[in-house]
Amino acid sequence: MPLLILAVGCSSPNEDLVKTSQAQEQAAEKSLDEDAKKHTNALAKESSPYLLMHAHNPVNWYPWSEESLQKARDEGKPIFLSVGYSSCHWCHVMERESFLDEEIASFLNENFICIKVDREERPDVDQIYMESLNVYNQLTRNGQGGGWPLSMFLTSEGKPFFGGTYFPARDGDRGVRVGFLSVVKRIRDSWNDNRDGVTKMADQLTEITRSQLEGSPPLAAKKIKGSWTKRALQQLKRSFDPEWGGFGFVAATPDRPKFPEPSNLLLLQEWIRQQPDGEEKENAKNMLAKTLSKMALGGMYDHLGGGFHRYSVDRFWAIPHFEKMLYDNGQLASVYAEAYKLDPKPEYKRTVEGLLAFVEREMTSPEGGFYSALDAESEGVEGKFYRWEKDEVQKILGDDAFKLFAETYRLNEAPNFESEYYAPQLKSALDAETDAKLVDSRKKLFDVRAKRPRPLLDNKILTGWNGMMIRGFADAGRVFENAHYVDVASRAADFALTKLTDEEGRLWRTNTDGESKLNAYLEDYACLIEGLLALHKATDDKKWIDAAVKLQAKQDELFWDEKNGGYFYTSKDHETLIIRTKRAADGAQPSGSSVSANNLIYLANATKDDSFKDKALATVLSASGLMDKYPTIAPRMLIAALKLKK
Repeated sequence: MPLLILAVGCSSPNEDLVKTSQAQEQAAEKSLDEDAKKHTNALAKESSPYLLMHAHNPVNWYPWSEESLQKARDEGKPIFLSVGYSSCHWCHVMERESFLDEEIASFLNENFICIKVDREERPDVDQIYMESLNVYNQLTRNGQGGGWPLSMFLTSEGKPFFGGTYFPARDGDRGVRVGFLSVVKRIRDSWNDNRDGVTKMADQLTEITRSQLEGSPPLAAKKIKGSWTKRALQQLKRSFDPEWGGFGFVAATPDRPKFPEPSNLLLLQEWIRQQPDGEEKENAKNMLAKTLSKMALGGMYDHLGGGFHRYSVDRFWAIPHFEKMLYDNGQLASVYAEAYKLDPKPEYKRTVEGLLAFVEREMTSPEGGFYSALDAESEGVEGKFYRWEKDEVQKILGDDAFKLFAETYRLNEAPNFESEYYAPQLKSALDAETDAKLVDSRKKLFDVRAKRPRPLLDNKILTGWNGMMIRGFADAGRVFENAHYVDVASRAADFALTKLTDEEGRLWRTNTDGESKLNAYLEDYACLIEGLLALHKATDDKKWIDAAVKLQAKQDELFWDEKNGGYFYTSKDHETLIIRTKRAADGAQPSGSSVSANNLIYLANATKDDSFKDKALATVLSASGLMDKYPTIAPRMLIAALKLKK
């Protein structure tokens, strides 16, 4: 029952369509402050920074819980599920436009049970309903995609029947014919007048989503196929951007967003290590080098403060979507460190040094754990903290220093951000002499920037994301022989093994302001184990392998699929959702299954216990149906397959 679709979410915003003036955004921010004095909802008792942002909306939000779902069943109302995260710009925009609107809030409160979810705390919920949106879009052939904010409408039993991402508040807003208020009115009418039709749509969506998320047919292959990796490399080559690096390039749409895809880069590195010299190896080396070089040159890398933003809104890595995520920086620290080991380019080392300095300075808690994210916006405006006017830079640096800085960071060209601002980026890799001359200029600009109103810090400490960052520091410490990096990784690992672990040795998902809670997911166990193994590789300290073995046993107890092999995403005693997912696909974050397969191989080699290798093989083969069809969707699993084939 398609009503309308407008999917302008955080994953793929159309800047021309959704651009809002700074004055409008600041007025909305003021309105939010005033609203906080009038309303309080059930989110006020939560610890998630994202949920707390909405605690004073006039929308009567509830957190995801059995009590909230039961309320929908008791009252016979549909559920409006809104999923987002604290650093998502368009989540903030939809809040300001729709969730602070008294008329819209009143209608939602009367006709729906409204549930707000932090996708970073509850990736299990997000995964199910994001996949259901993708299925809905395919069934209705509306040409739209996914993204955040995720706006899904569910039956009282939690089955999805309609969805989208960002919706403007009213008809005609932002050039869109039908706005959010009209959407929810149509859904209310359909729920009241055509309940059977809604239920049938929900049942169909749920069944198709279940088939997508419950995993491949068990043991479709009896052994690892060398063709998986060869086909994946061929497909990567076909989607490779030969001029600017990266993957997913389509000539017909050259300016669509581009993501770093670290799992693909790690696969290229493993292929380069194993492949004999020849054309295939050279192709892999070229794809790796081009991508790493162009990403480090562009505006997606923060040339003043270090670290990577989440993705580029263009083919050229030039203008980022300005949020900074821990999981990106953890993985990319490992990617660039390992690349330096293969090909010791100074630009790789500088990139890692800047990245790790940023994480240690701005993303590390006093106790050693790593925070989750920095927002894309400040003062209600995306990228305001990071952008520059040319005259401002010249005034700060003075004419002589400005000349070199402008030539190097392309401020002598036309503005590259919103037609009047600059996001600094390099024309080419810096030589040592030029880099030394620019140290003082970068510091002056960084110091000025640091005094601006800052983007929101999401201070959740997530176990899986910490595992990725622990690996990043440990890998850099090993490759660059830097004991300090290893110490930072060790301190974070000790934090995770004490503050994020309960008395029975089980992991928590999150720790915020000293409170640990929520069942950990497969990715939390897998990625923390991976971080511990990276520390063992860096130090040869038995402490880390012992901790990894203990955690692996707990993971196997809670997540292993005894019937088909491989791992479920949620533990065996996790709350019941409409689907228990089991996926090997790697996205912006790697699959817990694929990380686990590699962990098990390392454990087998380190402990000389072949039972780990047997479990690794069973894990890879449990995903063989997926890799037969779409090998590029599981690059980390292919890395494990390559190691097992050696």
